[in-house]
Amino acid sequence: MQESVWRDGLKLPSFGKLNGSVKTEVLVIGGGLCGVLCTYFLHKAGIDCCLAEAETIGSGMTGNTTAKLTFQHGLIYDKLVMSRGKEIAAAYLDAGKSALEEYRKFAEEIDCDFEKKDAYVYSRCDREKLEREVKSVNGLGFSADFVEELPLPFSVKGAVRFPEQAQFHPLKFLAAVAERLPIYEHTFIRELAPGRAYSEHGEIQADKIIVTTHFPFLNKHGNYFLKLYQHRSYVIALRGAPDVHGMYVDEAQTGLSFRNYQNLLFVGGGSHRTGKKGGNWQELRNFANLNYPEARESYAWAAQDCMSLDQVPYIGQYSAHTPNLYVASGFHKWGMTLSMVSAILLRDMVIGKENHWAEVFSPSRSILKPQLFVNGAEAIANLLTPVKKRCPHMGCALKWNPHEHSWDCPCHGSRFEADGSLIDNPAMRDARISR
Repeated sequence: MQESVWRDGLKLPSFGKLNGSVKTEVLVIGGGLCGVLCTYFLHKAGIDCCLAEAETIGSGMTGNTTAKLTFQHGLIYDKLVMSRGKEIAAAYLDAGKSALEEYRKFAEEIDCDFEKKDAYVYSRCDREKLEREVKSVNGLGFSADFVEELPLPFSVKGAVRFPEQAQFHPLKFLAAVAERLPIYEHTFIRELAPGRAYSEHGEIQADKIIVTTHFPFLNKHGNYFLKLYQHRSYVIALRGAPDVHGMYVDEAQTGLSFRNYQNLLFVGGGSHRTGKKGGNWQELRNFANLNYPEARESYAWAAQDCMSLDQVPYIGQYSAHTPNLYVASGFHKWGMTLSMVSAILLRDMVIGKENHWAEVFSPSRSILKPQLFVNGAEAIANLLTPVKKRCPHMGCALKWNPHEHSWDCPCHGSRFEADGSLIDNPAMRDARISR
């Protein structure tokens, strides 16, 4: 079945719909892990706040993750040292370490299948870049090491190991954190104005607003339609496959990932830019049939990730011209750890507390990166494609996804059911699909 293991048999707490007008100090929009954690930390700090979720909490990407808790985000540290300097790289590392420590504290009180695991980034073709990463990470004060061999069914040039990282059950965690928080479900925020947010059945007046809707939906500020694109990846959960004793990701974006949960082995990959072609589940099934022929597939699901221009998320003031509007997006496949980073950083920004992570994640940093021109070219090509089926977000041509039976936008990643019903933002309404 195409449902994640996290959703199977789990009942999340439910909350009422907004009806009428309410006032609050801070409104959080988006009920995934990031939004719920933001609300939790604000509420704990004594801030009058509430959260508005279009559907139900955890109904989006949080339930489709592989749920790794780690500050090993690919081979990012050597890149950060080279592009932005050692101080910024050290602050990114500190943010991730702090986030993992917060999860450890939560796990002492919450039953969320929290387990310590070592994390590995491997390469099948380039040993040198792994060695550079180890050197850079060690230079930042964390003891990473180089590993020659892995318990995976193919040879590698080596791997970078981060000891004592973790994995967990994201929806068990979300359910516990969300209890007794001020949350409105089935409250789709369709429009923002200074100090106000409007849904179909009500209005929320707020001094400050935090947007955690996966892809930021407000186009007139921040240029997120240029700074972000979306990437789909796929997971199968195998019963009867070996325990690999850790969490593994390929440094190549189209590579495979592995981790165990209970008696299952997750194999992830088949990835591609949303709206483009990729290996999808078939690539993973072919791999499993060849390498784990005795295993049986128990679950299959897909994830969608917002990708920034430089692999660092956008967390902070939505734009330089919106002092009371904040954002968290572009987690680049590391949403579990970076949701916690976002919640801590945004709480500090709201209450006026200085946080040295702010410069690292600033949404107003330079966008002059090679990916910017790729995103722009993709948008122009799809805007000029002569088809009738178009995304209501910015008018790009929609592409049919035969594996998931959806209409997908290659520009910014909005997705729609076969009849045009909205699945994933940044689009804010259904697409017109003529038959």
